[in-house]
Amino acid sequence: MSAPAISRIATAVDGSTYAQQGLALAIDLATRYHAELVILTVAPLTAYVNTTEPWIPTEVVQGEVQHYRAIVDASVAKAQGSGLKSVSGVCLEGHIAEEIIAYLDAHPVDLLIMGSRGLSTGKRMLLGSTSDQVLHHVRCAVLIVKESPSTPPSP
Repeated sequence: MSAPAISRIATAVDGSTYAQQGLALAIDLATRYHAELVILTVAPLTAYVNTTEPWIPTEVVQGEVQHYRAIVDASVAKAQGSGLKSVSGVCLEGHIAEEIIAYLDAHPVDLLIMGSRGLSTGKRMLLGSTSDQVLHHVRCAVLIVKESPSTPPSP
């Protein structure tokens, strides 16, 4: 059985340590497979809660868009600096998981690499996990980068 072809890889970045590890892995795999690399980020809508009722804005604050655009631009520069020729960056706005899923539906890839934020069980139950939401709705292989154990497991 032959290995599946990987010609297009996407990675989601947000400035976190896990996303940076995912970017490094995506660059390495794109280099090895001579694949196109798409670097995605999403400037999120942030819900505000006061004592009376929650409020979700309909637009992302412009400063947030600039912040996330800078993250994706730096990531693209890092990938290009490593020698990759086919690299693009996309800065989306909205609900993070929904925007990633919609983008990948419109622009299919063979592999998506995402970092895990490592939410606690309580937070995951209340908020959900972006990587978990995306994992269950995209039509490609997904590699989720988690923290490496500090010591290898015993045999």
